[in-house]
Amino acid sequence: MHAFRRFLLRNRGLLLFLFGMLVFRSALADWNTVPTGSMQPTIRIGDRIVVDRMAYDLRLPFTHVALLRRNDPQRGDIVIIDSAATGERLVKRVIGLPGDTIALRGNVLYINGHAAHYHAVRVAGIAADKAHPAGYAVESLGGPGHLVRLARYLPSPASNYGPVTVTAGHYLALGDNRDDSYDSRFFGLVPRGEIVGRARFVALSLDPARHGLPRAGRWGLALR
Repeated sequence: MHAFRRFLLRNRGLLLFLFGMLVFRSALADWNTVPTGSMQPTIRIGDRIVVDRMAYDLRLPFTHVALLRRNDPQRGDIVIIDSAATGERLVKRVIGLPGDTIALRGNVLYINGHAAHYHAVRVAGIAADKAHPAGYAVESLGGPGHLVRLARYLPSPASNYGPVTVTAGHYLALGDNRDDSYDSRFFGLVPRGEIVGRARFVALSLDPARHGLPRAGRWGLALR
């Protein structure tokens, strides 16, 4: 007991620093390594993203208890979800807000009966394209657009979905890699309380296809 007390006294500065870092990551900001391609091309496998945990709520550290509601997620936000339905932490894009009716028809997104606009673009450096060729487009939902990946030859069964009306207190979230994303089309609507932060930018990016070498041009990249 005395030895443990001496250890605490000798290392109290380090222990306080580590505790402060844990509180910071739990309540203010965090970073996540992305292991899957469900948000390609916006977020790539091996990206380490910085998460603003105060974007929507001020929470009691180490819990999901909201002390102060600051903002609500908006359409187009890239959010971090502690999903009870999947038992995993997910990164997805908010597409449907409470009260919206959402549908997909041949991978064309409809919000409240209005089709999104698409502008084809070229995207390089996605390893999955070698085995499964895809096309890329800027999808506009009425505001600033974002990139989506659409399979050319093998679209998923979920390329046709809905219509689904988003209930109060819930959101509909999709991956930007529309034909290879496990999202609200499969596990349902996301309760607001499970949205724990907003992804802001890529802190650093390591390419697993090149033995973890850094990817040029992605470090510090803002996410939208």
